Amino acid sequence: MSEKKADFTQNLLNWNKGKNHRKMPWKGEKDPYKIWLSEIILQQTRVEQGWAYYEKFLEAFPTVHHLAIAAEQKVFKLWEGLGYYNRCRNLIATAKRIDAEYNGQFPNTYEEILSLKGIGPYTAAAIASFAFGLPHAVVDGNVTRVLSRYFGNPTPIDTTAGKKLYTELADSLLDKEQPDSYNQAIMDFGATICLPRNPLCDDCMQQTGCQAWQKGWTTQLPVKEKSIQKKQRWFYYFIVEVPDDKVYIRQRTKKDIWEGLFEFILWETDEPVYFNDNHLPPSDFLGQLFDGQALTVRYISRVYRQELSHQTIQGQFLTVRLKKPLPSLKDYLLIHRDQLGEYAFPRFINAWLLDPTPAQSLF
Repeated sequence: MSEKKADFTQNLLNWNKGKNHRKMPWKGEKDPYKIWLSEIILQQTRVEQGWAYYEKFLEAFPTVHHLAIAAEQKVFKLWEGLGYYNRCRNLIATAKRIDAEYNGQFPNTYEEILSLKGIGPYTAAAIASFAFGLPHAVVDGNVTRVLSRYFGNPTPIDTTAGKKLYTELADSLLDKEQPDSYNQAIMDFGATICLPRNPLCDDCMQQTGCQAWQKGWTTQLPVKEKSIQKKQRWFYYFIVEVPDDKVYIRQRTKKDIWEGLFEFILWETDEPVYFNDNHLPPSDFLGQLFDGQALTVRYISRVYRQELSHQTIQGQFLTVRLKKPLPSLKDYLLIHRDQLGEYAFPRFINAWLLDPTPAQSLF
């Protein structure tokens, strides 16, 4: 096994040196701030999408200090469209801590890096190895897929036993003299050659030692034990217009999706609601919201849909016109429509803002 491991590592390093042509602006970077920023952006984002965000963030916040003292709403606005907004909240919190406790200098030990909010073992290993040359192996989905296939291991990657096994295996394969090169190599190899679907086995330099290729297990490995049952949620947003072309928005504050982002007046239901003509269905929520005030339903949008990791959001946008402001609407701002671009909204709402063509136009 030790010889097989040595072959795997050497083949990977040779491939990285001669055939790994994957280009990314943060490759070879030694600044821990820039490495951290790229890793947080890429946690749930494709490189192609994250690249532009990485460059925008560095332009706006060239150092940890700049990020730490920035207005949070500005940071959220720049993050808009990346989703998984808890990453952005953690980014802000960690920047403030580094600025306050480390005088703006990124900590240089694995343990200290791991203690920072929003940084797990994978991100800590990436920063530690790339910025400081510390011997810590990265382990993510790309890495576990490569290792499961190469060593023909059917242990589910999403179990406690599997995570322990693949972490120990990754550590045993790491070239401790050049951990940065090795980690970059295995990450890029999983992203460009040993793909989740249709891996490029014919072009793979690890082919002769790969158990999955030899035994025809490529499509069966890696194994996952758990399947995610997605929660279904229905969001109906009311864009309530009052005189002077003003609308109501509020910031989401509960521990839920899109915390810290803005939204219109929300009616969440367990089942889809069907709207006919300009009549709203009877409900306690709508009764309390409008309190008997005469209203005009101007537009009803098509159904919008967004898939999140553990839930599916579906819903519509209804534009409602009132003759006077609502008397008691707590925690909402009443702003001019022209100001909407100043606030950060979730992708679900931005999809409507970019294309508000109504399914029904009611006057």
